[in-house]
Amino acid sequence: MAKNRKNQSAAVRFGDLIKTVLLCAMIGGAGVGFVWQKGKIGELGRQISQREKRLVELSQQNEKMRKQLGLMRSPQFLEMRVKELNLGLVQPSSAQFWRVREPLLELPASTVDRLSARPVGPQALR
Repeated sequence: MAKNRKNQSAAVRFGDLIKTVLLCAMIGGAGVGFVWQKGKIGELGRQISQREKRLVELSQQNEKMRKQLGLMRSPQFLEMRVKELNLGLVQPSSAQFWRVREPLLELPASTVDRLSARPVGPQALR
């Protein structure tokens, strides 16, 4: 004897409906998540390219400023700026230089004795 749908309980039909709705929600959620993820990947790619461009610009600016600093440290530039600002600075004469000798390192007497008393001949090979 075959059962027809009229004789099935409503709980069985309601369970099938819930399964179908959940399956559709999962497929739809996966689709929305995929699209959201692709959008985020695109946005991050744009941010990376913008920051790489900024890095190149800053590197070029840094090199330009390094060259400018080298130019500004040159004696010719400094002399020109002294004249522009009327500072009245001139090169010092040789009499204005103080020459300071570096003091000799004083070793303890025992070290000096060991360094100066080196054996000569067959004893030196030991």
